[in-house]
Amino acid sequence: MLYVTTDYIPGKEVEALGLVKGSTIQSVNVFKDIGAGLKNLVGGELTKYNEMMDKARALATKRMVEEAERLGADAIIGMRYSSASVTQAAAEVMAYGTAVKFR
Repeated sequence: MLYVTTDYIPGKEVEALGLVKGSTIQSVNVFKDIGAGLKNLVGGELTKYNEMMDKARALATKRMVEEAERLGADAIIGMRYSSASVTQAAAEVMAYGTAVKFR
């Protein structure tokens, strides 16, 4: 499945099928969260949170693509990510875009 952040695909005429999205809420375990808290004291990259967010984006994207495939889409245009904090150690990630069929 092709998905792009642009509102068009060069050389393709498309018919919009509708909004598609995928989301997940992920958290790190309590021990990793304590480690991240300590890292806040000294500074630096919070690698466990980066890994969590990478996994969350991948899962949200997979779910969005599956929804588009159920609609018979050839591609997704205008693809975006959104994230929100649910708790101090958990975040929701949403992937969304417009499912389209090539003409």
